[in-house]
Amino acid sequence: MDHYDSQQTNDYMQPEEDWDRDLLLDPAWEKQQRKTFTAWCNSHLRKAGTQIENIEEDFRDGLKLMLLLEVISGERLAKPERGKMRVHKISNVNKALDFIASKGVKLVSIGAEEIVDGNVKMTLGMIWTIILRFAIQDISVEETSAKEGLLLWCQRKTAPYKNVNIQNFHISWKDGLGFCALIHRHRPELIDYGKLRKDDPLTNLNTAFDVAEKYLDIPKMLDAEDIVGTARPDEKAIMTYVSSFYHAFSGAQKAETAANRICKVLAVNQENEQLMEDYEKLASDLLEWIRRTIPWLENRAPENTMQAMQQKLEDFRDYRRLHKPPKVQEKCQLEINFNTLQTKLRLSNRPAFMPSEGRMVSDINNAWGCLEQAEKGYEEWLLNEIRRLERLDHLAEKFRQKASIHEAWTDGKEAMLRQKDYETATLSEIKALLKKHEAFESDLAAHQDRVEQIAAIAQELNELDYYDSPSVNARCQKICDQWDNLGALTQKRREALERTEKLLETIDQLYLEYAKRAAPFNNWMEGAMEDLQDTFIVHTIEEIQVRQLVPRRDQALTEEHARQQHNERLRKQFGAQANVIGPWIQTKMEEIGRISIEMHGTLEDQLSHLRQYEKSIVNYKPKIDQLECDHQLIQEALIFDNKHTNYTMEHIRVGWEQLLTTIARTINEVENQILTRDAKGISQEQMNEFRASFNHFDRGEAEFARIMSIVDPNRLGVVTFQAFIDFMSRETADTDTADQVMASFKILAGDKNYITVDELRRELPPDQAEYCIARMAPYNGPDGVPGALDYMSFSTALYGESDL
Repeated sequence: MDHYDSQQTNDYMQPEEDWDRDLLLDPAWEKQQRKTFTAWCNSHLRKAGTQIENIEEDFRDGLKLMLLLEVISGERLAKPERGKMRVHKISNVNKALDFIASKGVKLVSIGAEEIVDGNVKMTLGMIWTIILRFAIQDISVEETSAKEGLLLWCQRKTAPYKNVNIQNFHISWKDGLGFCALIHRHRPELIDYGKLRKDDPLTNLNTAFDVAEKYLDIPKMLDAEDIVGTARPDEKAIMTYVSSFYHAFSGAQKAETAANRICKVLAVNQENEQLMEDYEKLASDLLEWIRRTIPWLENRAPENTMQAMQQKLEDFRDYRRLHKPPKVQEKCQLEINFNTLQTKLRLSNRPAFMPSEGRMVSDINNAWGCLEQAEKGYEEWLLNEIRRLERLDHLAEKFRQKASIHEAWTDGKEAMLRQKDYETATLSEIKALLKKHEAFESDLAAHQDRVEQIAAIAQELNELDYYDSPSVNARCQKICDQWDNLGALTQKRREALERTEKLLETIDQLYLEYAKRAAPFNNWMEGAMEDLQDTFIVHTIEEIQVRQLVPRRDQALTEEHARQQHNERLRKQFGAQANVIGPWIQTKMEEIGRISIEMHGTLEDQLSHLRQYEKSIVNYKPKIDQLECDHQLIQEALIFDNKHTNYTMEHIRVGWEQLLTTIARTINEVENQILTRDAKGISQEQMNEFRASFNHFDRGEAEFARIMSIVDPNRLGVVTFQAFIDFMSRETADTDTADQVMASFKILAGDKNYITVDELRRELPPDQAEYCIARMAPYNGPDGVPGALDYMSFSTALYGESDL
């Protein structure tokens, strides 16, 4: 080649005539190349917001030539000279030619001076070199590349069309059916191929070129008349035009593939974000419930009445039976969700999820520990309080009974002791009064014990913090004061009676003489007085009362005996059930432990087996509920001990909750193993080998410390089978990377370093387009346009390398 040569031309196409001779043989070819190459350049330059009108003129200063190369390569060239002098222009063109040469193209006989001088043949030759390198060289179809690859692609795509036979890049395209077939094969809705006729090439070519421009974003590079009016259309022009179809359709395929990759990645991210939101909400709700519940459990302020304390006990029973069990399940679910999320993140190349401050699994476990610490001893405190109130009620009733009996006995006694009946009494009357008074003193002494008992009961009520102590104390004080007063009045009356007796005896001596003389009369008189005064019954009423109390006491004993028999029946009933349920729970716990070690069959088989097992456990719940009912009867009957069983209701509750939690966690482990297996392509045989290795993990090996640092990074001293699988299958699963997602966005963006809102909405499903739009930062690069979005930092952020 005299004026234009490219070392790589022979790599791209069959040997052909020299460039000069082509143009001399058919000047129409130059016209076709000028038109095609100009349109091709503009299809790329418009991405940078410019275009050319005249191919040999507009590239002379090298500026648009450098820009064209930057657009089609996606790379930056050296900074151009902005001066208008020839030397500046030559410098810019040389920078462009140097860049082309850096891509492995040897340019021979194409010099910067000819381009700056506007040499048409040299300019067209240079553009053809660029087209070959950037639009045709990288085409690869079934082991063939460049020109042969493009030709094979055309043949493969048009094979189903009987009236199309593509053998070259000139006369095979003259009737226009080749162009129409390519469009119809990829976008059948754009052309009604059945109506096309081979003998109407102008219509065919115009149809293809118009549709391509309107729907495929391929500018019109040739006129139909140029092709039809030429014996042999220019090969370079046709190749350039056809390569645009290849890139449009393979670009559409790439865009679809890119969009699918992005959709897949976004779907994973959206699902993970939803799982994170769900975790945060569940964690927040659970922590709030714990925060509200702990003060209630820590409140040990006693109530004044048995009824109020029994209500508290009932509230606690409701808490343990109705309110806490769902929270135990929520806590278990939270841990399961967390583990599943971390597995999914690990399998999709994402960084581990870090919950917000205070909502880590460890924070929830700590809060739960505080809850159970507050709960610990609460029921025992309630029962002790009920025992105390039962004792207080008993003592208060005893106090009231004794006080009432005492008050009934003392009623009228002060008035009786204050009587001055001795002032008008005779000596014999005085003696009778003295005898009566002595009987009263004996009675008074006998009542001393009761008063002391009343005072002792009042003292005990005070010591046990009886809520109504003030009224008890007031009544006791009144009784004691009255008792002291009765003692004083009794002493005073005795003294008065003895003084009167002594006085009357003196008087009696004076009358003795007279009495002797009137003996018959005196005898009669004294007898009558004795008859009148002798009969007074002090204990008669009390004796009657005792006779009435004996049958009442017998009835109370009978009732108490029946109550104790009923209580014993309740104890036996609870004990019999608890002694069955307790060991059943223990057995199930041991069985789950064995199942998780001795798992056989596929993971799906194991999952099915475990779910059946879980179902059988859940079906046992009515027996737990029945035991709760029996326990409630026991507590309401104020039974505090049970020799028929060592199991308390709390033992059963905790065991049952642990059983449900353990089976749920075991199921989740298998589910996560399935996720890992599917993501990493682990066969069932490998999984069985892993399980066998895990079950016989030799802790004595020298490698143990190193392996443990990988499988137990938190040094909990526990190695899960999940962590073991991850260790054993460290090959990276088939997952997307940030770079791949970035490359996919670049395709959708038409090779730009930014993407627009319209492009996102055009290429992605609505919800995923809006997801990106909401999260992508504005693009700040120098080549940006208003509203441009930064897909690069967004892609990086998807994989946690920076914050979204």
